[in-house]
Amino acid sequence: MIRLAIFDCDGTLVDSQHNICRAVEESFAANGLVAPPRNTIRRIVGLSLVEAMRMLLPDADDALHRRIAQDYKDAFFELRSSGAMAEEPLYDGIADLLATLSGQGWQLGVATGKSDRGLAHILAHHGIDRHFMTLQTADQHPSKPHPSMIETAMADAGATPEGTAMIGDTSFDMAMARAAGARAIGVAWGYHPPEELVAAGAHLVVEHVSALAAALERP
Repeated sequence: MIRLAIFDCDGTLVDSQHNICRAVEESFAANGLVAPPRNTIRRIVGLSLVEAMRMLLPDADDALHRRIAQDYKDAFFELRSSGAMAEEPLYDGIADLLATLSGQGWQLGVATGKSDRGLAHILAHHGIDRHFMTLQTADQHPSKPHPSMIETAMADAGATPEGTAMIGDTSFDMAMARAAGARAIGVAWGYHPPEELVAAGAHLVVEHVSALAAALERP
């Protein structure tokens, strides 16, 4: 049986919260709005941009949601181009984990709310792009927790739901995995607390990267 492990990016592979929060703050300011606190912003990480803005501004109209989403993209691009972005480090042990799983015969993928360009940049920057055979982004799919990203990744790999695990740090990842019939593995080092991952359907939550390979082998 083909074994497929699909990773979320922000909050699972890399710690990108500082840049995401700053881009949200700048996009709100561009529209004369005060951004919510950063602990609130972190809760929307992983959603597609328009859906994230709907969550942050539930009483605003669709036009404003889409305008702020575009301003976020512009702010993020400007921060990157100017060299003003904070480092988006891999979480400790991720590079070794990916190499181990590849060596054990796992097919690897990513399912993320990032754009194609943003994901390609971060994977290449850390030299881990070679490990992934399928990349699913917000440019191609409805927002999480819709199962489209996982379904397409499984089709790319020739995998079944029974042979597929989704690894992520948010309730959106866990709900997406459940909707696709895949195993839902939460990680405790990201942006939603473990109890929310369990409530959203996580089959288990791992506390450290070092425990993830063993968790994937459990029935």
